[in-house]
Amino acid sequence: MTSGSGADLDATFEALYRAYGEPLLNYLYRLLGGRDEAEEAMQDTFIKAYRALGRLPQDANVRAWLYRIATNTARDRLRRRRLIQWLPLQDTDRGDTPLDRPAALASDQVDVGRALALLAPGYREPLILYTVQGYDTAEIAEMLGISRSAVKKRLVRAREQFAQAYGSGADEQV
Repeated sequence: MTSGSGADLDATFEALYRAYGEPLLNYLYRLLGGRDEAEEAMQDTFIKAYRALGRLPQDANVRAWLYRIATNTARDRLRRRRLIQWLPLQDTDRGDTPLDRPAALASDQVDVGRALALLAPGYREPLILYTVQGYDTAEIAEMLGISRSAVKKRLVRAREQFAQAYGSGADEQV
């Protein structure tokens, strides 16, 4: 990918956008908590990727590279706004949620969101990549630029902290 004409780079970029645009938008949406901000972050991510595409080594893991750009873009946005909102890990669009209990479902989603908001970004990111996006620990390590053992440790700690935060949030509402 280091050489080639502008047309080749454009075609490569289009292929990357088609392949990874939707999963990256979903990831950014969960990190940033809003569709508009996620779309802006995705645009920023792909602008940065386009500018660097010509310098990307031929054997690079493009997916991990894009997720690293997206993660850094989201971190910058979160740092700037200092207000972190998270969406629940449950996907209510799957049709596997009981429609006869919308109040309980909404309450559960709020509790999950509150619990996620209490986690440090270093724990939230791998938790979402693993639990929601379905990536394995090796892929997450490459995406976040950390070791696989660090991913595993962060997932364990994230789950512990999430369980504790989720339990204490539910207790407060009783």
